[in-house]
Amino acid sequence: MSARLAAVLVALLLVLGGGALLYHRQGMEQRPVASGTLGQPLLKGLKAADIASIAIREPKATLTLERKGERWAIAERAGFPADPDKVREFVLKAITLKIGQVEPVGAADRARLHLDDSGTRIEFRSAEGKALAQMIAGRKHFRTESENPDKAPGDGRFVLLPGAESSVYVVADPLSQASAKSADWIARKGLEAEKLKSLEVKHPGGESWRIDREKDDAPWKLAGIRPGEKLAITKANAAGYALSIMDLADVAPKDVKNADTGLDKPILAEAATSEGLSYRLKIGKLEGDNYYLTVAVSGDSKAEHVQREKMLGEHVLLVPKSKLEDLLKKRAELLEQKEVKK
Repeated sequence: MSARLAAVLVALLLVLGGGALLYHRQGMEQRPVASGTLGQPLLKGLKAADIASIAIREPKATLTLERKGERWAIAERAGFPADPDKVREFVLKAITLKIGQVEPVGAADRARLHLDDSGTRIEFRSAEGKALAQMIAGRKHFRTESENPDKAPGDGRFVLLPGAESSVYVVADPLSQASAKSADWIARKGLEAEKLKSLEVKHPGGESWRIDREKDDAPWKLAGIRPGEKLAITKANAAGYALSIMDLADVAPKDVKNADTGLDKPILAEAATSEGLSYRLKIGKLEGDNYYLTVAVSGDSKAEHVQREKMLGEHVLLVPKSKLEDLLKKRAELLEQKEVKK
């Protein structure tokens, strides 16, 4: 082989080798962004013990969960207790989120997937207020097309990490708990008044009634009963029982005005128990499916639920209509109805 031919072959190999290298690099660049992160934690380094607060911001609402010793509270609801199980579940979910898919994304796609200011921004903070981790939860992700994506639970969620706006991640959890609505976070347990011995309800127009009983297992008696009237015991029992299962729907903002809630002209309900506790409820107007309500509890008791009930007196509550229907009956509705002869 001549020296000239050998030089040509060497040059050709170098060209082919360089071309192969170029092809390999181009292939790498065309692969999905950060494909090596698939299956890795989304929020690296986030630890439950370090989280002192969680801020959730939506376009028209903000909610802040704050750790207060052993409990969690909602800052925008004057420190009303959050459901610890819900907070614990959300934190655990955030820590264990794994990257299931990652793709490059531009400004137009960020807007389409609600990964901009139209999304839900979640920030985990330390006791010093330092941001430990942040993410924006966008639209729900579906493996197959959904007929009603707004109501369907979804198979996952599109997520963006602030500071890495060029990539969109898909996680396998729809993050349905990522909400800035206080109703989605509050501790719902309300009143558990037991062993009632009296109950009186007064409507603003002057309509009122009162029932009493001598002991817990004695039948109720209607005050001022007239000839021909007979109290329907099942209805009286239902009215009294309402105070023992009065779960909450939500808590009103701390700056809500009485005129807006109907609590300036409320229905009054007063009850006393055989254990020396007194309950005074003010029931305002119906807002959707819930009534505005305030409660004041007096009397001494070591029962744990009583301390919680007294704390409720610091807030304007929203109680489902279904929990108050038996209590709000008019006097005539508590009577046994006479059969109409045909």
